[in-house]
Amino acid sequence: MNVEQVASKCGFEIVCGGEGLLREVTCVFCCDLLSWAMSRAPENSAWVTVMGNINAIAVAVLADTACIVLAENAAMDEDAVKKAAAQGVAVLRTQKPAFEAALAVHEAIG
Repeated sequence: MNVEQVASKCGFEIVCGGEGLLREVTCVFCCDLLSWAMSRAPENSAWVTVMGNINAIAVAVLADTACIVLAENAAMDEDAVKKAAAQGVAVLRTQKPAFEAALAVHEAIG
């Protein structure tokens, strides 16, 4: 299932997409500590976090995650949105807490 399909099925808002919406999501990963996520987020994962800054985009690129899912309706600053678009990183947002957002992704991808 690709990022756009996950967003639709889970009812997540698309903050930034482009080509990143076509990436396949194979698993889900939850973490708010950027250094931990950088070294442990699986490739092609939907990374659930509340970190909406430019550093999160860099981590998503380095870890090669399929997308970032901002939980708890966390905001992403304008510079981060621009960087995500430039890097092809899809960013989704939900009001759900991190656990519920991750569970929704897990159930969506089967």
